[in-house]
Amino acid sequence: MNVWLFGYGSLIWRPDIGYLDRAPARINGWVRRFWQGSHDHRGVPDAPGRVVTLVREAGHCDGMAYLLDADVVAATFDALDVREKNGYQRFDLPIDFLSGETQPGIVYVAPTGNHAYLGPAPLVEMAQQIRRSHGPSGANSDYLFDLADALRSLDVSDEHVFELELAVREMG
Repeated sequence: MNVWLFGYGSLIWRPDIGYLDRAPARINGWVRRFWQGSHDHRGVPDAPGRVVTLVREAGHCDGMAYLLDADVVAATFDALDVREKNGYQRFDLPIDFLSGETQPGIVYVAPTGNHAYLGPAPLVEMAQQIRRSHGPSGANSDYLFDLADALRSLDVSDEHVFELELAVREMG
């Protein structure tokens, strides 16, 4: 059976997976927040960066959905389980499409209380952490800027992401 995968962070601009189709989509009842620590990609164990996760809250999160061919679903999730290993788990959630259609889907969420969860912090504190963090996948600020650019290309407004982007850019 083919499976829909929802991406709301780096999967938007760098999916690195094979897919049959993709479409802008939304998850309702969840919002995107820079509350997850990245010890393995955008930071290091002693100085984690901040990356996005979903938090159950009134609102929605816009992103990109990818339709995975049944023949590659297992291999794709094996690879994504490694990529998303730092506290993320697979959740089954309905994905809403611009067409009005809703499909069952899979999304990776780093739930509250996982070993790398950082939680909320004042905007300036999060911006400073993102500005100084760097890991094997590059600068944490590049992750933030790439996400903001990807959201703009989808014509998506995300106040949390854009406020954080502005704060980091103003730090120079």
